[in-house]
Amino acid sequence: MTERKTVVRLPHIACEITSQGVAAARSEGKPGTIVATHSRALAAGIVTPALNAQNVQDAPALRSAIEDALSGVGGRGQEVVAVLPDSAVRVTLLDFDSLPPRRSEAEAAVRFRLRKSLPFDLDKASLSFDAQETSKGLHVVTAIVLRSVLEEYEEAFRSAGCSPGVVLPSSLAALGAVEETTPCMLLKLSADTTSVAVVKDGQLLLFRSLEGSGATPTAQHMADDIYPSLVYFQDNYGSSVEELLVSGVSGLNEFAPALKEQTSVNVRELIGSSVISGNLRHEFAGVIGALL
Repeated sequence: MTERKTVVRLPHIACEITSQGVAAARSEGKPGTIVATHSRALAAGIVTPALNAQNVQDAPALRSAIEDALSGVGGRGQEVVAVLPDSAVRVTLLDFDSLPPRRSEAEAAVRFRLRKSLPFDLDKASLSFDAQETSKGLHVVTAIVLRSVLEEYEEAFRSAGCSPGVVLPSSLAALGAVEETTPCMLLKLSADTTSVAVVKDGQLLLFRSLEGSGATPTAQHMADDIYPSLVYFQDNYGSSVEELLVSGVSGLNEFAPALKEQTSVNVRELIGSSVISGNLRHEFAGVIGALL
């Protein structure tokens, strides 16, 4: 996968593929201001996100949806940030005392640690990693995807007339919308995956990915998903999550009071109305975060 930190100029168009549709956004200015969004629904079965199986089942239908979404934001024929489903990419956090200064040697060390923890052959996978210095050593965020799966998505973008210049999994892309410096938790729900991440001062300290239920979420369901991570973070870092940022739920206001009561954490939308208006903004967390 493409490493975001090594890219000097990020594309100003982002496009996300999910099992349910394709969403695109365009930004302008510095810092980026979202000026256009557009989405296109996909019929069931066109895209079936998975770590180690074919993901794109109907390439012409996916190409058409990407073309439509990009046309809606003026992005046809341009380089884009390609945002992939979380269930197609394995995100893992590793701790090291140190890593070799040469990038190739550091990658070899990371691959060695990952080799026995993945459900596919790591030699057939693309790896991206970001090493963050902490008081205890290095905290390494890794994203791994089978090359065959990555090629399916990249080909879908190329066939739609654009270039996937940067590739990110959805939840890591969405974290670009997090501005808080105090400990906060991202809860990102989709039909395929529920992702939970804890960030403090720009560092990703915890990440969990759970299989999505496909059912309409309830406050109790969301509380059950995040409770183990809340406890783990408090036990291991000696502080509590101060805010819960939720993405992927329409009408969050209906759930927020009950969710706050069950978790004792303030709850709000990750992408608020100050970023973009409309009832469908919960669809755009990945593309908006990728551009901010």
